[in-house]
Amino acid sequence: PAIPRPCTFPMKLWLLVNSPCVHSVRWDPCGEGLFIDQGLFEQELLGVGATGEEELFKTKNFGSIVRQLNLYGFHKLTVSPASSAAASRPRSATAGGDISCPDGPLHHFWNPQFRYNRPDLLVKIKRLTKANKEKLDAGLEVTSRLPDDFQH
Repeated sequence: PAIPRPCTFPMKLWLLVNSPCVHSVRWDPCGEGLFIDQGLFEQELLGVGATGEEELFKTKNFGSIVRQLNLYGFHKLTVSPASSAAASRPRSATAGGDISCPDGPLHHFWNPQFRYNRPDLLVKIKRLTKANKEKLDAGLEVTSRLPDDFQH
């Protein structure tokens, strides 16, 4: 039997969006979705131009990240200028550093089980495999387990 990896994609994403060190992924104002600044994300987390950092997502392609989001049931929402402005963190002059394009396209993703302060819901986010899709279509529940760190 396959041992579930402690760091599933939704778990990594949840830890990233809650990390004070990560600036390319942030919660929307309601804490019910996330904004991803593509240009910054590519530099900060996909290692495009970064060195020495272990690859977090085993890809340097932002399109692969979007595909993962889709496979895990995230839906892309339209970003309105007002909502993105409301969610953007103020950047200090030092934090900006020498980033050529700090504001790439901004993407807004939503998943009903991905919520601020609710890591317990992550266990309900399933990767849409052929088998899982068949179970869901048949009205059956698809289960997975939380990493040990999150079991109480």
